[in-house]
Amino acid sequence: MSEPATTVLFRRLRRRLNRHRIRALARELSRQVAAGRAFTCLLTGDAELRRLNREFLGRDYPTDVLAFPGPVAQASACRGYFFSLGDLAISVPRAAAQAGRLGHSLEEEIGVLMLHGVLHLMGFDHERDRGRMARAEARWRRALGLPAGLTERGAS
Repeated sequence: MSEPATTVLFRRLRRRLNRHRIRALARELSRQVAAGRAFTCLLTGDAELRRLNREFLGRDYPTDVLAFPGPVAQASACRGYFFSLGDLAISVPRAAAQAGRLGHSLEEEIGVLMLHGVLHLMGFDHERDRGRMARAEARWRRALGLPAGLTERGAS
């Protein structure tokens, strides 16, 4: 069985993005943070995030990042097999607003959101884990040269 590739999808975006940089960061997250497990990341707008949030989580509002773990992402019995970790969806307009407010690039903010989402795909839950996700996010953020992460900002 061959290893699936991490994929970044760009849908209905009005902003110019450094797609090469974003894809390279996604591959790096897959390699380093997710121990080689692939994921898919959709970069899109608020309307799509709102629809996904409503459809899958029952919350009728847009958000910056959503994570949808794959069915075997955390199954230790699958060790040695190459299953996708899951899927992420990121709102580029929200990422742009956050990047502007915090003084860093849109690509860096997408990286912060992607890291946060990958940690959720790996089973971390900052609402219940007594700071475990925040510590992991801070450690990986520093290692990858990313600005302050979501858990460090106090966002959920």
